[in-house]
Amino acid sequence: MALVLANISNIIIPVIIFYIIAYGIANKSNVYEDFVKGAKEGLKTVVGIMPTLVALMTAVGILRASGFLDLLGDLVRPLSETIGFPAELVPLAFIKMFSSSAATGLVLDIFKNYGTDSFIGLITSIMMSCTETIFYTMSVYFIAAKVTKTRYTLKGALLSTLAGIAASVVLAGMM
Repeated sequence: MALVLANISNIIIPVIIFYIIAYGIANKSNVYEDFVKGAKEGLKTVVGIMPTLVALMTAVGILRASGFLDLLGDLVRPLSETIGFPAELVPLAFIKMFSSSAATGLVLDIFKNYGTDSFIGLITSIMMSCTETIFYTMSVYFIAAKVTKTRYTLKGALLSTLAGIAASVVLAGMM
């Protein structure tokens, strides 16, 4: 039993796959044809969202290389430090809304400059797991699902990101 519990992550995916295949066979479905049909639809989705992904990655790269992010951090420094949020993390908070991979690059720079166990490093670590790539997620999933009316999605996502940032500052301060 202990062996099963220790290896549950290695076991769960094959079990799910075999369950899906067995379920399809039990319902007299052609599992392989259904799989190929789903793969074709998935590929069409990838092709449909590719321009959005390329645009987001390009925009983030331009912002980072141009020095705009550093300027943004310097501009909001008085406000951010008043509320207890280090200005050095403003670019990270901004970029995280667009691209998690670009944010990871900034995280590595922050860790190199301030250390992983510093107050800024702790906020960074917690903030990366408390926030979402809002614009990436919205563009990819709404385009894939052909959603045109987002209603309150952006407002809710921005509010939850702000809450995640605030929580990261509070939690890092408690350590």
